[in-house]
Amino acid sequence: MDLRPYQEEARTAVKTEWENGHQRTLLVLPTGCGKTIVFAKITEDCVREGDKVLILAHRGELLEQASDKILKATGLRCSVEKADQSCLNSWYRVTVGSVQTLMREKRLSQFPEDYFDTIIIDEAHHVISDSYRRILDYFHDAAVLGVTATPDRGDMKNLGQVFDSLAYEYTLPQAIKEGYLSPIKAQTIPLQVDLTQVGMSAGDFSAGDLGTALDPYLDQIAREMESYCKNRKTVVFLPLVKTSQKFRDVLNEHGFCAAEVNGNSQDRAEILQDFDNDKYNVLCNSMLLTEGWDCPSVDCVVVLRPTKVRSLYSQMVGRGTRLHPGKDHLLLLDFLWHTERHELCHPASLICENEEVARKMTENIENAGAPVDLEEAVQQASEDIVAEREEALAKQLAEMRKRKKKLVDPLQFEMSIQAEDLSSYVPSFGWEIEPATDKQKQRLEKYGIFPDEVDSAGKAQKLLDRLDKRRQMGLTTAKQIRFLESRGFQHVGTWQFDTAKAMIDRIAGNGWRIPRGVNPKEYKEVITHDGAGT
Repeated sequence: MDLRPYQEEARTAVKTEWENGHQRTLLVLPTGCGKTIVFAKITEDCVREGDKVLILAHRGELLEQASDKILKATGLRCSVEKADQSCLNSWYRVTVGSVQTLMREKRLSQFPEDYFDTIIIDEAHHVISDSYRRILDYFHDAAVLGVTATPDRGDMKNLGQVFDSLAYEYTLPQAIKEGYLSPIKAQTIPLQVDLTQVGMSAGDFSAGDLGTALDPYLDQIAREMESYCKNRKTVVFLPLVKTSQKFRDVLNEHGFCAAEVNGNSQDRAEILQDFDNDKYNVLCNSMLLTEGWDCPSVDCVVVLRPTKVRSLYSQMVGRGTRLHPGKDHLLLLDFLWHTERHELCHPASLICENEEVARKMTENIENAGAPVDLEEAVQQASEDIVAEREEALAKQLAEMRKRKKKLVDPLQFEMSIQAEDLSSYVPSFGWEIEPATDKQKQRLEKYGIFPDEVDSAGKAQKLLDRLDKRRQMGLTTAKQIRFLESRGFQHVGTWQFDTAKAMIDRIAGNGWRIPRGVNPKEYKEVITHDGAGT
């Protein structure tokens, strides 16, 4: 089976991390991008090297999928470690194992601690739980790969307690741009559901309280869906089984052909097959279908289970992102949940890591009044934020000039060199979150950067790496940027060092006044044929 380019890159990156001594590494691929195929091929690589491999998952469906994909992609058969099935004494070198089974001390103690050479964890955003940690601690010398589609930055901070590195990340925007996933259009529904009385459980909204809060609005939601979903294949996520069943009945009263599935549905497989075959056009569920179910023809997702957990939100939306003939985009309906206490996930949460851009994007989508393509929306929000930052920066620079600072503010430097990756950087792993070290601060100050404004060791290191690289490339220094931009020149961070030096020398030779004929606001660096700047 031939891998896609990004899948082959991921496979190579994981091997490189292990070879470089990062024993526990993480792989992130969006839902629908074939993460199971990737770890199947990694499993094959490990087996070729003589390793015994354990695939861990928390649901039986995921274990069955992994075993099936590994067989189809590699020809390798798997033993099973689940309930009364055991891999002990099996000659198969790959085992699919249930976390709930292996976590038990009696079960673990049957294995030598070095029994498995490699452990691969499917849906690795669950790995923070004690059950996973117990298994990993027992097989402590095994190389570990965590595979997930949906870590948010909060998850990444937690996952940093388990994993040493992020081997590879393929983002949702990349997958859409390169044609591997469906474009997404978001439509905000101007219906405010009051969540102010909903309690919290395990860091998110209580499902029981949510179901009660939704009940009065179900008929109104169904009326709104008539405008958008009549000719679409729609999956609806709800907080409770009884709410899901009630909403199915409401939708059918509004002319839809709706079905409902839950963990106790005796005919679940038949209903899912009928939905796949277009017997129904709406499928309601109470969070049953977030993992381990694929129906590529789904072209509308309705999230009636508000959440502040980005990984959960991404799993729900991911049910509709796969490609399918005749499907040109996924429609995502977003409701204006009313809550005074918590920041909820919105469509922007799928594509934005920068909270500032996400808030602006959500605001823009709400004001649009029509479906908005997420890629276009994030571009517009980014441009809006840049404009706002430049306005704020102008005010900040005015204050800085009054204080006559000798050093350059990091924000001014980032804006001048147009470094979006620096201005939107969010630390993930433990060492990155720590405060900048004294050595880092001293080096930053030597470069001309005001170090007190740098809030983490990770940000300090990214700045220092960029400054080192700029020096090697012969670009302007921070001090040159400060001086020339204080005289009104624009985006000096993109100039060559020699160009900036020549201009500063001209200003110095003119009694520290701008030379005649030079308009700083309109001045642009010109590179001559021999490469010199003028």
